[in-house]
Amino acid sequence: MIDRKAGRLFVLLAAIVLVAAACDQGTSGGKSAPYSIGYSNGGGVGNGFREEQVCTAKAEVASLGTDKISGITIIHRDTDAAGQLADLRDLISKNVDAIVFNPNNPDALNPALAEANQAGIISVAVDAYVTDPNTWNLYNNQIKYAELGAKWLFDQLGGSGTVWYTRGIAGHPADSDRDIGFQNVLKDYPGITVVPDNTGVFTGWDPTTATNLANDFISGGQYDQIDGIWASGMGTQIVDAIKAANKPFVPIADADIGGFVKQLLNPTDYPGLVGAAVTNTAAVGGAGVGLAYKLLSGETVEQTAGAGRPNTILLDPQILDNTTEAGKTALEAWISVPGMDPLWPLGLAIPGYTTYDPMTVPSTCSGA
Repeated sequence: MIDRKAGRLFVLLAAIVLVAAACDQGTSGGKSAPYSIGYSNGGGVGNGFREEQVCTAKAEVASLGTDKISGITIIHRDTDAAGQLADLRDLISKNVDAIVFNPNNPDALNPALAEANQAGIISVAVDAYVTDPNTWNLYNNQIKYAELGAKWLFDQLGGSGTVWYTRGIAGHPADSDRDIGFQNVLKDYPGITVVPDNTGVFTGWDPTTATNLANDFISGGQYDQIDGIWASGMGTQIVDAIKAANKPFVPIADADIGGFVKQLLNPTDYPGLVGAAVTNTAAVGGAGVGLAYKLLSGETVEQTAGAGRPNTILLDPQILDNTTEAGKTALEAWISVPGMDPLWPLGLAIPGYTTYDPMTVPSTCSGA
């Protein structure tokens, strides 16, 4: 029997594995606590993952305390890579000690990151990677995330059928890595056809955009021609659009979003819905702050062996579905803590990098 209270308190602690080796030294840059943190999120405002990510960053600052972190300056807006480059330079001008950021592009931000390094500012990319050699990357293994979901979906269809392939933000490193993973699996399933084509359709990880795309897809008759959906974080909106149109559900693979997991566990309101949730913790925001503090303090930090990129910490995703009683029981252990937005992923902590009580995260960030 699963201890559901423990599941809520430490949701995904067992599911998210930090695969680490090959020690690397952190650097304090000659600074002393308390440190100031800059935070940049350049897209997906209103998306549950992005909102939770920023929230966990605030929670980690609060947990560490003013004797360690004097404050955090957050720039949270929808912009392109050029706009985020300007945001990073704005944070540099404020003389922060470290910058934690969700990058819009793996390469375009490097000029500002080089300026930060020259100024002695630690930089940590979360949710996706950058190619700047002095920046640490801490993110979910998005290639494996896509491989897990795609293989489950294709197997669910018996290796044959048509799949609607929805994606996130075009050009975002996490979306690009997910596409690599999806294509890795697709090549082994010649009986699977992808629509609108193998490049998919971009939702921008925006709930309204995803809902509109799903409604258009259904009203245009395309939905009636598919056998499955790969949702990339927008499954909640897609499932609700299908329900509103009184259409039968097809198998769907998505992330561990609270609302989506609840749909999978609600056969009364969503009869016949078969789906799988892949872990994609948004606690990388808080973990990025925690990692920045470790580096500023001169702690030794371990990078993931075999990550393929230097200064990289990969989080290992897991998958659960609602096709068995064991799967349903495990999904129930993921259900969100009180006050948690249903658009948020269910992973609220990352061992070794976040110090806050997961149960306090929604209240810590409410209205902030």
